[in-house]
Amino acid sequence: MLNKAILMGRLTRDPELRHTQSNMAVASFTLAINRDRKNANGEFQTDFIDCVAWGRQGEFVKQWFTKGMLAIVVGRIQSRNWEDRNGNKRTTIEINVDEISFGETKKSREANAGYDNSYNNSGYNGGYDNGSQIRPDNNYSAPAFDLPVGDSDFAELGDDDGDVPF
Repeated sequence: MLNKAILMGRLTRDPELRHTQSNMAVASFTLAINRDRKNANGEFQTDFIDCVAWGRQGEFVKQWFTKGMLAIVVGRIQSRNWEDRNGNKRTTIEINVDEISFGETKKSREANAGYDNSYNNSGYNGGYDNGSQIRPDNNYSAPAFDLPVGDSDFAELGDDDGDVPF
């Protein structure tokens, strides 16, 4: 069976690190991920996806990731049944993290510091309507990736297809 999720979003809070009874590290965090389209009211919607990283991966997350950082997560979608304090049965859907990467360079993160630090514990509040919506403000620019300039092995291709049959 295939179960693979690839997500890119911003952490809504600092990761929380706990340990199981057998002393296994487990970090939990939430990613805020913008939807590509606007809703009927012309507003962007955001999904908040819970993620869990185990062992050394969890320790890595706790050490290097903080709220507002852009993260790329590869993992598996899984459900977990549990019972709340009132005895009600609950189900949680979360991503079990296999890999996590930085979604932007440190230089880019520092340039967008105002955007990155606009999360709070209840979600995103960067001057927008409410915590369920995340939209870049007018000062936001796309991450500046450090690509080499000058001598390159890449060449621009022309528009001539030649004898390509499609």
